[in-house]
Formats: sequence, structure tokens, C-alpha cells
Amino acid sequence: MTDAVGNRKMGLPVGEARAEQRIQAVAAAETILVERYPDALFAIAAGSILRGEGTPSSDIDLVVLHEQLDGAWRESFTTGGFPVEAFVHDFETLNWFVDQDVAGGYPVLLDMVAGGTVIGRNIGRGEALQAQARARLSCGPDELAAERRDALRYHITDLLDDLKDERPAAEIRGITIALHQPLCDLALLGRGHWSGKGKWLPRLLQRLDPELAQHFDDAFRLAGEGQADALVALAEDELGRQGGRLFDGDRRDAPPAARRPGGLSSESLAPIQG
Repeated sequence: MTDAVGNRKMGLPVGEARAEQRIQAVAAAETILVERYPDALFAIAAGSILRGEGTPSSDIDLVVLHEQLDGAWRESFTTGGFPVEAFVHDFETLNWFVDQDVAGGYPVLLDMVAGGTVIGRNIGRGEALQAQARARLSCGPDELAAERRDALRYHITDLLDDLKDERPAAEIRGITIALHQPLCDLALLGRGHWSGKGKWLPRLLQRLDPELAQHFDDAFRLAGEGQADALVALAEDELGRQGGRLFDGDRRDAPPAARRPGGLSSESLAPIQG
């Protein structure tokens, strides 16, 4: 965000610079809506900038709503000094993608709608949609299903077995990285709270329980330095809340349609020469 960076260089306090960045982001979003999506009913501008938490690399998330489209799409572009990710929908396509997010426990699109700033020519419908999104978010995720729980238990157990062996520090770091997402999912979804991805996971843990968030931060930091004992203990505790380790007896059936005749990669195999 070159404009926000410029404000900081001019000596504005961080809070004022972020407020100015937010104003500029809303203005940019309004221009995008008029020029790029003239038929849209409204849009919801979201992201860290709109929450007053923007950094120089923050982008604008823009959920654009039409009355009816042939199909939804996502596109990325830069305008006015801001990188933009636009999610273009009508109400039915939005419902479908929100359902997918909610089923996975990661309400990314729902959160954008609930927490963003409504712009455009039909503010009332946008605010009504936001109210629905906030109500759904407040309900939390569905109870962690046994199949999902057991898949997480199995995955974490497998990684823990690898982590307990004597390994080079580089391998420990790799296992540690792989363990972060499933262990956070188990901790959050297993307690009836939404999960997320990447940078959102520490934030969500902090909202849930600051002490637990600190345990996660300490354990993963030490494991990244080659000291995995605290992480193993943390993972064992989280597994214990959900039935413990899982290996013996685990079975997951493939769907009946999971079959194809021919070779391993029949389209790419060269003909056998006689």
C-alpha cells in the first residue's frame, strides 16, 4: 500500500495512517464497483485494511453481489495502489460457496460478508445480507463429525510418531509445519469454534483462550528450534480431549466411483514399440 506507507513516512502515527489507509481503500472499492461491475447491486469491502489493521502489503477483499449471474468467479488485480481480490456472485452462488466453507469449518467468505463495509447502490440489501452472515457466524460450526475428528486424530498421530524419532533439525521443522494446521483444527473445531488458515490460526486461538494460544506459540517455536518435547506434549493433550491417538483400526473407504480403466496414466503413456 504505497499511499499508507507514504503517510507513515510523513510522520503520521500508525493509528492515523491506518485510518487514512481505510478511507483510501473504501474510495478505491467504490471506484472499482462503478467502473468494473456497473451492474452489481452492491459490494462488501473487507480485509484487515477495513478493520483498521492494515499493513503495507494488505489487500482489499471485495465481495460483489449481482441479482443473477451465469456463474461466479474470483479475480485479482491492482488498482489505486491496492491489490484487490474480488469474489463475484449472485445470491445463489454465494450461498453455495458459503455452505462449502461452513462445512469445512473455515468460514472465510462468510466472515468477509459479516465484517466488511457495504458500498454501492443497494445498501439496504447489503446490510440485510450482513445481518444474516453475522447470525450464522455467531452460531459457530456444526459439531465436529466423527469422521472428520478421526481423520485429524490419525493425521496428528502419524506426524507425532515421526516427530518422536531422532531426525535432522530440517526434518523436524518440516514435520512441525505439517502439524500446525491439523492440530489447530482439532483444538478449535473440537471446542466448537471456527477454524481458519495461515495467519488466522493464532488469532483464532487467542480469541478462544489466550493461555492455550500461548502454549501453541511456545511449543511450535521451540519445535522450530529443534526442541519438539513441548509440541509432542501439547499434541498428546489435544488428542486426549478427542479420544486419543488413532492408528489401529482406522479405515476410510473410497467412494464407489473412484476407479478408472487403463494404465496408471493412460493418456501420457507412449505406445509400446514392438
